Amino acid sequence: MKRIFLGLVLGMVFLTAGEAIAADSKPVTVEMQTNLGTITLELNATAAPQSVENFVQYAEEGFYNGTIFHRVIKNFMIQGGGFSPDMQRKSTRDPIRNEAKNGLKNSRGSIAMARTSAAHSATAQFFINLKDNSFLDYPGQDGWGYCVFGKVTSGMDVVDKIAQQPTTRKNGMRDVPANTVIIEKVSVSR
Repeated sequence: MKRIFLGLVLGMVFLTAGEAIAADSKPVTVEMQTNLGTITLELNATAAPQSVENFVQYAEEGFYNGTIFHRVIKNFMIQGGGFSPDMQRKSTRDPIRNEAKNGLKNSRGSIAMARTSAAHSATAQFFINLKDNSFLDYPGQDGWGYCVFGKVTSGMDVVDKIAQQPTTRKNGMRDVPANTVIIEKVSVSR
């Protein structure tokens, strides 16, 4: 009996952070304050534990505070979480595994991990869908798709306001808001 109990205790100690969040059935709520208003998100740790834990860790470390929405494409999505207002890319941790095969859809108001053309390249950047973008769902055009890990629960009017910003080119990047949209603070509630 003592061995079984010790095994259970040791098993609990060695849960990954993502598994620990997923084991906690309460939703993870995120408040993202921008210079255009506040967006509230509910993250789905059951469907995307690694993506949620990754996002939460960046948020709790203050990584997102002072970053910008650097890519805005009307009738598609707004992307942020990786650049400073002077368009300097922030250093990130190693990429995470793509969890797009979780049944969540890239529908209007969903938040998903941004990545390069490599399936498992997501780090800190994320995007919020402005419309249903089913072509981004698993398996997508590349056999993977883009991992949705939550949704906007309030502040979609702010997301739409960001989407209406005029864009320009900055530091060789297209679709950058001409008037900087700053993510002032990201707070997490569990």
